Amino acid sequence: MNRVGYGAMQLAGPQVWGFPDDRESARRVLRLAVELGVTFFDTANAYGPRTVNQLIGQALGPIPDGVIVGNKVGAARGPDKSWIVDGRPETVRRQVHEALADMGAETSELTYLRLVGDTPGAHQDVPLEESLGALIELRDQGLIRRIGLSGASPRMLARARRMTPIAAVQNRFNLLDRSGVQVLADCEAQGILFIPYFPLAAGRLSDYHELTGPAERLGATPAQIALAWLLRRSPAMVVIPGTSSTDHLRSNVAASEVAGRLTDTEVARLTELVDESKAVLDRPTSPARSHR
Repeated sequence: MNRVGYGAMQLAGPQVWGFPDDRESARRVLRLAVELGVTFFDTANAYGPRTVNQLIGQALGPIPDGVIVGNKVGAARGPDKSWIVDGRPETVRRQVHEALADMGAETSELTYLRLVGDTPGAHQDVPLEESLGALIELRDQGLIRRIGLSGASPRMLARARRMTPIAAVQNRFNLLDRSGVQVLADCEAQGILFIPYFPLAAGRLSDYHELTGPAERLGATPAQIALAWLLRRSPAMVVIPGTSSTDHLRSNVAASEVAGRLTDTEVARLTELVDESKAVLDRPTSPARSHR
């Protein structure tokens, strides 16, 4: 698997709602990603809702051999465009079927269950065992090949693993926010892929000398350095930067080449930007220091 994947959320319309104004441009980005060697795509029923999955089906269907689309279920959108966690078994089952229909697929290579373990102040009304049980039933029926978790705490991951193998976990983690560090460590120990969401810190990467210094030395962008650091931070990491721009897509994919050119000292300095020993799962962390 190419460890630089593609996050499809930005292909929806404004506020991740509806279709984009230029649907063909969105489909072009998806097709280019495959041409550039991307083999892992991240999406969710809640993106649009459903419109991003429909674009994926239109652009890539039938999904090429060797390409994995990870789709999140257990989350929905309110009429005010709010984000809602809905882990009821009936919702989980319906969303799996909707995603398969939208992408023109018979089987989901990877379906994540959305949880709230890394969300400040959130709580989950439906027991994990009920939501996950619905995915296990669908896997046993042949509609899902691999099960993942999104927004899991270490305890949630342990509970889930007592029920079924977990292939991947998607939690918040980036150069400036290490709140998912304990879950990352658990994934490393258990041979589980770790897919950080907001891998580019939602656009907050700028003016850190630890970032801009290597970028200038290598003729790279700060975003490429941030992605390269994630790849160097852990072999369990698969990054999913998102963009609706073909130029940015090419730049993001090239981060895999940049990763091997970072020195160990540069990697260490980037890691030391945040004191990971003080990271709290449901509380986004901030840099311990910066040189602006």
